[in-house]
Amino acid sequence: MTLSGNGNGNGNGSGGFSYPGEGSNALERAWVRVRTHLRNEYGDAAFKNWLRSLTLLRSSGDKVVLAVTSKFWRDWIAAHYGDRLVQLWKNENMGFNGVEIMIHAESRDGRARSEAAEPPLREPQDEVPLPAPAPVNGEEPRLGDVQNLCTPLDPRFTFETFVIGKPNEFAHAASLRVAEADEIPFNPLFLYGGVGLGKTHLMHAIAWRMRMRAPTRRVMFLSSETFMTLFVKAVRFKDMHAFKDQFRAVDVLMIDDVQFFAEKSATQEELFHTFNTLADLRRQVIISADKPPVDLQGIEERLKSRLGSGVVAQLNPTNYELRLSILQAKAEQKGVSIPPKVTEFLAHKITSNVRELDGAMTRLLAHATLLNTREISIDMAQEVLADLLRANDRHVTIDDIQKRVCEHYNIKMADLLSPRRARAVARPRQVAMYLAKQLTTRSLPEIGRKFGGRDHTTIMHGVRKIEELRGGDPSLNEDIEILTRSLTR
Repeated sequence: MTLSGNGNGNGNGSGGFSYPGEGSNALERAWVRVRTHLRNEYGDAAFKNWLRSLTLLRSSGDKVVLAVTSKFWRDWIAAHYGDRLVQLWKNENMGFNGVEIMIHAESRDGRARSEAAEPPLREPQDEVPLPAPAPVNGEEPRLGDVQNLCTPLDPRFTFETFVIGKPNEFAHAASLRVAEADEIPFNPLFLYGGVGLGKTHLMHAIAWRMRMRAPTRRVMFLSSETFMTLFVKAVRFKDMHAFKDQFRAVDVLMIDDVQFFAEKSATQEELFHTFNTLADLRRQVIISADKPPVDLQGIEERLKSRLGSGVVAQLNPTNYELRLSILQAKAEQKGVSIPPKVTEFLAHKITSNVRELDGAMTRLLAHATLLNTREISIDMAQEVLADLLRANDRHVTIDDIQKRVCEHYNIKMADLLSPRRARAVARPRQVAMYLAKQLTTRSLPEIGRKFGGRDHTTIMHGVRKIEELRGGDPSLNEDIEILTRSLTR
């Protein structure tokens, strides 16, 4: 992406512009000065969050070539700081006439690679500094500005990198709706699910999208630990007035892992009153936890009621199809090709959470890169990921599943395996088929034989039926989670 000057430069684009008394480090010294200006003008928080990722590559013709690590980063910097970058470089040398921002990544063999620059887009907008909270009674809040309080956002966690499947599609749709809405669609948005299923990814994605759409919007994203630490500090130093003003002046309040507020009554009370104030002011609140509000232990009833008063969206455990899609997406993002049989093997064997899938892919690619004479294969995956595969090998059998389902639904094993189609028997049978597909490595024909000699298409129908029903039937979803925990613990 090229950011152009106003055309008054005298560079001709043929041999590179020069500096008076130019030596080998002249360009680097100019870049240090430009970065210093950016830090002074926009402040440490804005520089750290947005501009520090820029690196200098070279000069080319009458342009300076800079680099970032992703398209997202490039587009944000170009839109919000591009015009100022151009001016600062022009102040360094009148022969300069533009900035080219490229995407730099690491290739599989460890060498740097760059994407070709895209055609110039629209003229860069005026620079917009990152938002700070509104002054209170003419004074700045003593706890610092919004950006200094916020948990740093991870550039990997955007909507573009979130892989959507049946287990998480509702949570993704609700998050996207909140992130892109001009008016609050529901309040709060409450995301919940187990470890490594994507809650934090969606929280970061919401914050990124909101900041891109409205840079002046005051978005505060915190971990529960940070909120508690700030609250305790405010109490200790008798600074509660500043604490309340700071948190109640934001446009969007996001708190991750609120289950850690359990048994902390004073913190819960402050969150409750902050929530009420923000809701009355039509400000958005977004919360995540490992359980739905009603099941949060050690949380006061009034706060649980408040947290459950908007949209509650679950991120369910991944199914095989979603795990396969995640692995394929990870490989594509890293620019490598992995044989389908290897990704299918990993999707079957690593079923705990997305975080472990990502870790497995990283380890596999690291070994393939360091030992570049080896092909990525199932044998290699078994060797490299032996400990991870052992941890995920739960030895759950179809017999175990059938027995536990019969106990849970209080039906006889003979009925479960019979041709009876009464709902009281058919639905538990489909649940057992679904769990057999999710928790074992048995093929559909093998599962069919264990269910009274049924055809594999019948098993497939049962599995798909449960997948469809889980998203809209909380009772069924709870049954499956209870059965899964009891079978795998």
